[in-house]
Amino acid sequence: MSDRLKQFTEYRRKMNERLLSEDNRVIKRMFSLDSLTFSQDSTLDRKTKELLGLIASLVLRCDDCVSYHIASSVEAGATKDEIMETMSIGLVVGGTIVIPHLRRATEFLDEVTGADA
Repeated sequence: MSDRLKQFTEYRRKMNERLLSEDNRVIKRMFSLDSLTFSQDSTLDRKTKELLGLIASLVLRCDDCVSYHIASSVEAGATKDEIMETMSIGLVVGGTIVIPHLRRATEFLDEVTGADA
């Protein structure tokens, strides 16, 4: 696991625990809904859901979300080529404003898959 992936994963875990320690039903329910949506196979398998989440994250220009869905897509069995094709769809849907996020996403994907070595 790359240092960047470790840092991202650890920070996310720590801050999710912190957020969930609050007595706030909205936060807890949203986290639960997110987990339920992405963590299980249903009509769509988990890999497909993660790739769809990646497209939405690129279009919404959320770098943390993009990183999360890249790591989760790899974990769900997506290949680098599948992820790159998915990101190209996000670029077409979101337009050129997505390009800076695409750069960071590709760098993160290289780190996650070991292609940066």
